[in-house]
Amino acid sequence: MLPNLPVEVVRLRVKRAKELGLPYKTYAGIRAQTGHDVVAFLFSSNALHSSPQAPIIPAPEAARLAALAAVNRIGLAVAPLSARALGLNPELDETHPAPYALGRFPEIARGLRAAIGTLPADRVVLVGMGALERDWCAAGRLAAFVPADHYFSA
Repeated sequence: MLPNLPVEVVRLRVKRAKELGLPYKTYAGIRAQTGHDVVAFLFSSNALHSSPQAPIIPAPEAARLAALAAVNRIGLAVAPLSARALGLNPELDETHPAPYALGRFPEIARGLRAAIGTLPADRVVLVGMGALERDWCAAGRLAAFVPADHYFSA
């Protein structure tokens, strides 16, 4: 259950949810669970429909990333796509290799920590595809996992 908030606070949070491209209910749930605002998104290359053969993010997803406000946009290049190739997309602030999907939790956590650097993990949202990428959220102690089809269709 979400707390009762003053109307002005709700208005500000509705505005922030729009800036982040999240439905208000999703954003409010993240805020309620973590107590913090979102400072960054991790986008798996799978979620961005980027591959070694086509590293450029398709226009609809690229436009969605470009519209994000006051948040870091970090790409995770799932092998065999390289972080360098994913970095050709100017909509991403930085890119890193994605953790190995079948890796052990400590290995996944190290890979995610390298990608988010000094950002607090509980303020970072992962946009990904599939159950294996959903597990990255737990390994990295991230704020939330949002399925790519949910994020890019909203």
